[in-house]
Parts: sequence; C-alpha cells; structure tokens
Amino acid sequence: MVTTSGAGRSCFTYVVIGLGGLGSAAAYWLSRRVGGEVLGLEQFEFGHVRGESQDHSRIIRKTYHTVPYVRYAIEAYETWAELEADAGEQVVVKTGELNFWPSRTTLVEEDYSRSMATCGVLFERLDNVELARRFPQFRFGDDVHAVYQPDGGLVGATKANGLHRRLAQRNGATLLDNMPVTRIRRSGGDYEIVAGGRTFTARHIVVAAGPWTNGVLAHFGLHLPLTITQEQVTYIRSADLEEFRPERFPVWIWMIMDNYYGFPVYGAEAVKVAKDRFFVTNPDARSFEPDRENEEEVCRFVANHIPRAVGPILYTKTCLLTHTPDVDFVIDRIPGHRDCVCAVGATHAFKFASVIGKTLSQLLLDRHTPYNIEPFQLSRPSLAGGAKTIWQLP
Repeated sequence: MVTTSGAGRSCFTYVVIGLGGLGSAAAYWLSRRVGGEVLGLEQFEFGHVRGESQDHSRIIRKTYHTVPYVRYAIEAYETWAELEADAGEQVVVKTGELNFWPSRTTLVEEDYSRSMATCGVLFERLDNVELARRFPQFRFGDDVHAVYQPDGGLVGATKANGLHRRLAQRNGATLLDNMPVTRIRRSGGDYEIVAGGRTFTARHIVVAAGPWTNGVLAHFGLHLPLTITQEQVTYIRSADLEEFRPERFPVWIWMIMDNYYGFPVYGAEAVKVAKDRFFVTNPDARSFEPDRENEEEVCRFVANHIPRAVGPILYTKTCLLTHTPDVDFVIDRIPGHRDCVCAVGATHAFKFASVIGKTLSQLLLDRHTPYNIEPFQLSRPSLAGGAKTIWQLP
C-alpha cells in the first residue's frame, strides 16, 4: 500500500474514489485549496493498467463537433498549463493534428468546422496535393482531404496521472491504493466510507471510478446506462523512426466511426496506432489478450496509408473505455446528494482530465463552476431514460 503522512487518519472533508486520470486530477485540484482535507482511494495499485488512462500518450485537440466541447477543450489546454507551471514539467506536446476526411463518413465535417470557427480556433483544409507536400509520411487518394489544426498534440498520460497524484501529496492530500470501496452510507451530516477494511468519514465525495462507476453509484441507489468496452493500441517499430518524431509527425484521426488514429514516437521507440472496436466486456473479467484481427487491420491501414511506418510490432496493449449512450461526459452532482459529484469520461476525456478535476473541485468548494457543463448533466434525455434510482441511501 502506498501511503502519505495522513495515512492513519480516518476523518476527512473530501474523499475521491478512483485515482485514474479524472480522480487523480480531482485530488490535485482539491488539494490546492484544502490541502490535507483530501483523501484519495484507489481500489488497485497506483499506475495499474486495468482501466482507461494508463499509457504513454493520449490525443489532445480542439477539433470537436460542438461549441461547448471546443470551449471546454480550450480551457483544458489552459488547465494543463497550470499543472505544468506548478510541477515544472511538461505533459502536453503540441505536434499539430490532422483529421482525415474520406468521401464517405459517418460524421459531419461541417459541425466540426463551424464549432471551431465560432470559438476562434484556427484550422486549414489540405487537399491531397498539399497534404502530400507537407506530410509525406501519409499516402491517400484524391477522395480524401485533411483538416490541420496546429494546437493538436498529445498528453503524456502516465506522466500526467503521476504528477497529479504527486503534487496532491505534496499539498498534504492522503492517497491510498489497494483500497476497494465496499460500503458508503450517510452518518449524520457526513458519509461513512468503508474501503480496504478501514472506515473513513467525509462530508463530500467525488466518484471517478471509470468502468467501475456503477459499482460505486450503487451505494447511492443510482445506476447509469454505461457500456464498458475493451480496446487496444499497437506500437509499431518503423524502420525510420526519425520520420515520426513529434517535431515531424502529427497526431491524426481517420474521421469515421470505428476510426483509426495515431501518434508520433513518444514514450516508446515506436509509432502508436489504434482502431476503435467497441468490444463489450466486463471490467472485472476481461481478457488482456490483444485481438489479432484488430491488430492486423491496424497493420494493413499503416501499410496502405503510412508506408514509412511499417515495421515489426513492438507490442499491443489493451485498455477499457466507458461509454455513455450519447458519448458525452457525465460531470454533475449525484441526485439527492448535493455534497457528492460524479464524473464519467465517455471514452474521450483524458485530454480534459485536469480541467474535469478542477471542475469537480469547484462544484464542491464553490457550489458552482464557471465552465459550461450543462451538456454533461445527469438529467439530460439520453441518460434520463436509462438512469434509474434503484434505492435511496439510508
């Protein structure tokens, strides 16, 4: 068990349940203002690979299909910069971002362009000729064009998670791992939390449990319509890795549902490429074995469209994603429990992790947030039909 100086305490003001990407950020932002009044509980060991957020890199971008997302993405960049200034370390690497738009797609390009333009985000459209001139690593036919956004890049995910936790501890927070929560109940004006065989009390709770969200929310009598899938990324050791360093090769996305996407060399001496597959699984009983068909599809895409990246597979790594029905986040108070908040990343939240953590801290400390989180509320129609109260917390 990893502990801090407050490990023997049992009474705190704020408890964060789950210390992956979002929970670690919430613990950090709370600790900046209330220091040692924060307790973080992680059911596994810190830095485990069973969940969603532990890998070398995650894409960060301002290319989103709605104005609220674009504006929140802009805030995310600013919040990451605050973390970097506090830590004296870099976690965001701007490489530029390419969105490839095939002639047939399940997405609406105009939604992205209009939203970015409304928010003053600079971008440019590249035809096949200009794309080949500026980014010769890619090879596409005349039926594909690209949109380039220079602020896109990657967040060092594993590094960022570690920084959030380390700085939270520096600020006085107590973080404990291998502490699965087995009971939450009201106790007077506080909450009693049993985790890892110990009992804690707190006035406020943050639920940031990723694929295990419903297991925690059950203690509040709430169940959300969430789907958990197993995904994977493949690291390919190109014969010419210098062509794919961050200063020469951008992050990129093939803009169609079940898309391909990829990264420059970062964290491992290989190019990282993935294809969404949405394979439904149980987070407690899933396989860590890579799907070979998915791996082969990735390699074919690379051979056809990024031929200079072709090489032996360094490794393929699995992870989980938590889906809401509309693929929008959950960032809200838990119904009937004004002192408790919940966040669900809905498959694409890591780029927002620090600002989501800051938002959760504001909801508890200030009772409001300046960010527009209305699209992420639990009362929205897509969740209202599936979210149901199964019993009230005693």
